[in-house]
Amino acid sequence: MTAHPDYRILTVARLEHAALAAGDFSFDVTAVAAPPFGADDIDTIVPVTRYRKSYGEHVEDLVPQEDGALFAACANDALCGYLAVTRDWNGFALVDDVAVARRSRGAGLGRALMDAAREWAMSAGLAGLRLETQSTNVPACRFYRRYGFRLAGHDRMLYAAVPGLAHEVALFWYLVFADGDRRQAASPEGPVR
Repeated sequence: MTAHPDYRILTVARLEHAALAAGDFSFDVTAVAAPPFGADDIDTIVPVTRYRKSYGEHVEDLVPQEDGALFAACANDALCGYLAVTRDWNGFALVDDVAVARRSRGAGLGRALMDAAREWAMSAGLAGLRLETQSTNVPACRFYRRYGFRLAGHDRMLYAAVPGLAHEVALFWYLVFADGDRRQAASPEGPVR
């Protein structure tokens, strides 16, 4: 794993509500990805009037799922980012949640957190990583593509019944490991550490 020298990536059992609430994980929307979507990437970007988007306040502590892991990016005992990953039903690792605090963006934390998830998934012998984001999060889409993810599908209806989000399109990204990258887990209980 690589990280900015001032940051540490830790595997944690829990992120306390107070630590999550202290960070600003919102982002500005200045453009949206629009169909038609390319074979591997978002091809059409449409500028929009700037607005800020937040996925809401965490109302409770964040804990990893039973067959998953939770990684925290920390500097000077402050939470700067996090990533939650789980073993999914289809043999991939699902990145359930990833965020980097506004003040910490551009320092390589997103890559370091994704490296941790990749290592976890490879150690578990999984086929790769998968995640979902929205057409309104163009910076995240660009990051996933630079990291090596491929856009594998979209769903125009996933957010249709959610107030304020009906215009968003769910985008599904996959990073498939080469066969040589996967390692067999030592036991069915989880990955080799």
